[in-house]
Amino acid sequence: MGAHQHGPHAPGEQRSGDEAHGHTDASAVPSDPVAFWEQRYGSADRIWSGAVNRALADLAHDWAPGRALDLGSGEGGDVLWFAERGWDATGIDLSSTAVARARAAAAERGLARAHFIAADLGEWCDDPAGVDGSASPFDLVTASFFQSPVALPRDRILRTAAGRVAPGGRLVLIAHAAAPQWSSHHDEDFPTPATELADLGLRPDAWTVEVAEVRDRSGRGPDGTAHLLSDSVVVARRR
Repeated sequence: MGAHQHGPHAPGEQRSGDEAHGHTDASAVPSDPVAFWEQRYGSADRIWSGAVNRALADLAHDWAPGRALDLGSGEGGDVLWFAERGWDATGIDLSSTAVARARAAAAERGLARAHFIAADLGEWCDDPAGVDGSASPFDLVTASFFQSPVALPRDRILRTAAGRVAPGGRLVLIAHAAAPQWSSHHDEDFPTPATELADLGLRPDAWTVEVAEVRDRSGRGPDGTAHLLSDSVVVARRR
């Protein structure tokens, strides 16, 4: 990711987080974000299912279409879902491999409203409009499972994301709230709705927090066993 430094995007169930918090040989993990995510995506023809992440679909299924920006878009599942529903949707991801796959999927499905940019989100923070190509803010900015085992200026990126939300628009943050049962990372700190809001520092006179809670969903581990997974979900609407 570069600055995708993603919170990996996992298709259908989660973006990349569950596997990113799975069993990884630390000695084999590149410390450079671009190298890490290119290695990750280059390890298979497709990493994710291509489906929208369920937590986001549950939130946004009845929202009126507008202009959306997805940070850490991976292979594009969320952006494609929005485009199919009439949104003009743009995804940014550090991995050029992931972006190429997302563009190919959009072309295959005839989704002219889906756009993908290969860029470092740290650089996007320095010049958002110059990187995402929009002179105006977005009706929706999303960051799902934006958690990474390599360098990621997450707080800075999410604060920049808030600044790209138009009046009346929404910021949606979905994060792993706990390690999955099969993971070896149970001693790590995970975001909570409270810490997400504290890090964002949204002014109460400028934002309304519509959702700030931990939600459970069903998922499957690497061996196919069903597990209950917990997500931190924050939705804030700009006044």
